[in-house]
Amino acid sequence: MEMSAEGGVLAPTVDDGPTRAGSVDRFRMAHTLPGCFVGECKSGHEKEISMDARFAHHSNPVGAKVVKYIVSASKVVSDSTLPAATRHLVEIRASQINGCAVCIDMHTKDAAHAGETSVRLNLVAAWREAKVFTDAERAALELTEQGTRIADAAGGVTDEAWADAAKHYDEDQLAALVSLIAIMNTWNRLNVITQQPAGDYQPGQWG
Repeated sequence: MEMSAEGGVLAPTVDDGPTRAGSVDRFRMAHTLPGCFVGECKSGHEKEISMDARFAHHSNPVGAKVVKYIVSASKVVSDSTLPAATRHLVEIRASQINGCAVCIDMHTKDAAHAGETSVRLNLVAAWREAKVFTDAERAALELTEQGTRIADAAGGVTDEAWADAAKHYDEDQLAALVSLIAIMNTWNRLNVITQQPAGDYQPGQWG
């Protein structure tokens, strides 16, 4: 929670109107001072904040070409025998770790649209203590975490994590799983570095 210089709280509120114009995502922040209530403050503390992406990949020839090939690689993974539910979990967990809002927005909505439950979606970030994931999914999530947090561990991905994943997935599925982890980390970094705004994604929007 962010505090203002006056001691108030900056709390996000929902704007009823359209939220995107090109690459700009607009929303209101209610500057709530002690005694004020979000949506009811009449003291003029509200202000509109514009979230503008630093860079549009599709509008640059080099960026567009890079994105094209990443999309092609992603299609190879989506066409593989790696279970769709596992793919969604991997996409969400990598994006959570990397703090990629636009990817979290996209992949949680896509997963829900595909039939994933809210209970499982809500527990992805704390999957170790959750009993709603299969052993195979837990192995994929462990590999995702270790493969995403390589810099946090001098030994990289452990033999145990690899062996557990190999126990549940065949070679083609392992190839898809490892590739998906790498691809998601690529998407996350492209979006975080360029500050792509999030919140208005609709399932199936990108085909």
